[in-house]
Amino acid sequence: MIDRTALMIDPKRLNEINDFLMQEDNPLVTGLIDVIEKYGGVHEINKRAEEARKLENLLAQLETKDSTYVKDLTWLQEQRDDGAFISIPEYRRKILGNKANNMKFDDRFAVTLEISACQYFPWLIEEAKQSIEKQELMPGRFIRVRNMAEQTADNQVIAFAAGMQIVGASYVETLDTKGTYPGPDGAPVNVHLGGPDTITGYFGGVGMPNKFPLKWADEYLNYYTKYGVKQVLNVNLGSILVGYMMHKLGIDMEFKISVFVGNDNPYACLWTLMTAKLFSREDGTSPLIGFNLSNSVDNKTLELAAYIREDFGFENVVRLEHHITETYKNIVRQPYDRLPELLDIADHVKNISAKHEGGVPEIDANREYPSDILDYFRQKSEIEEQGHMPLLTQNYLDKHHALNRTAEELTKRGLTFIAAQKLHMMK
Repeated sequence: MIDRTALMIDPKRLNEINDFLMQEDNPLVTGLIDVIEKYGGVHEINKRAEEARKLENLLAQLETKDSTYVKDLTWLQEQRDDGAFISIPEYRRKILGNKANNMKFDDRFAVTLEISACQYFPWLIEEAKQSIEKQELMPGRFIRVRNMAEQTADNQVIAFAAGMQIVGASYVETLDTKGTYPGPDGAPVNVHLGGPDTITGYFGGVGMPNKFPLKWADEYLNYYTKYGVKQVLNVNLGSILVGYMMHKLGIDMEFKISVFVGNDNPYACLWTLMTAKLFSREDGTSPLIGFNLSNSVDNKTLELAAYIREDFGFENVVRLEHHITETYKNIVRQPYDRLPELLDIADHVKNISAKHEGGVPEIDANREYPSDILDYFRQKSEIEEQGHMPLLTQNYLDKHHALNRTAEELTKRGLTFIAAQKLHMMK
């Protein structure tokens, strides 16, 4: 019989790792500390981020820039305060009729309604207008992958940050320091890789070579201190480790591991969560706030990931994020629709999100312009010059429709969800 105790990690090995990290001349640790000190140190960084994140300060920045987005945000606040959005009890009665009055809903297994990618701030406003008109739900979580330098130039980083506070949703930005874009300084991240035309070169996570994990940390701290951007996408093993280290050193950052990292089996999940555990703070927290497994995972892998997560004390810390729909072109074989599997798992796996990155396949396929993952890499100017913005807006609203379909099916089964919490009230 095989002796399981052979797998035990000798405390001496952990001591050796700690000794390595504590070396005064350790260039890996010193390099990261130098980046943090560039912004004034841990306390100053967190203080600046907290101040920058305040809604009044974000709005003041937009007013200083004479941005038209102030009018949109004021409208959104007014609609929220006037109760224009459907409440949760009203929504349940809309779906179930009088049957809703006698049903019990267990919020312990509430599924976060997640949408990706909300590239442009005006889409948020269009989505809100449709939600009011049709009495639909706004997402509880938004993912964004638009070029940061570009959306900083047109003030949409600030506008979106303010919008998320108004609607009561979490959101994730994607930094430019990765292989699929030029870096923040405009230079290519990897001299051997270009854009999507060389996408196969990214297999294995080679998009952030050499010093780029530290450049990623630098870029993060820039947006963290300027606009209070707290959650970002993480796509590389090196920058994931840097994120763990930054948090352990005291930066109150959070990140979401991208589907592109390729966690597609329980052992990969164990590796990821084990590292998170090793670098967690004394209070048990980790910067790993969202864990997007591969599109190929089945429910058994999700259940095993949840088993690991629970044992490590991360059930309320790390959200398991799972694609329900995907863009119709250039990422997965279609039709891709994981809603039936979500409905099977939603009653016993806590803290999971249903991510909608495409429309319902039968609808998406018949659009004049089906959703395409490669559009994430296009510049706004190119999209507008080719007259594609209305088409991409329709793609986004198709994702919104898919998200509402999920909420409806959960409700029919007595299951619960998390929508935008300041818009859709429980009473």
